[in-house]
Amino acid sequence: MREIFSTLIPLSEIQTGNHGVLESMHAGRGLSSRLTSLGLTPGTDVTVLQNYGHGPMIINVRGTHVALSRGLARHLLVKMEDSK
Repeated sequence: MREIFSTLIPLSEIQTGNHGVLESMHAGRGLSSRLTSLGLTPGTDVTVLQNYGHGPMIINVRGTHVALSRGLARHLLVKMEDSK
């Protein structure tokens, strides 16, 4: 039988091509409002399109490509499902 474990990791740590579900934002009121206006709300599927490990990253959220700074992406926790 296969067990599924879920872990929360910062969006900035997810490699290109992987996806997960946005679980929470650790940000102040202004930043949370800005992220929400970009479509980043808890429960939303997020796919990483570009993450070179430095500089900005590009994600796909709700069918739209969004560029985020690495510092901003650290505030977003994503649930990844790993099969063990």
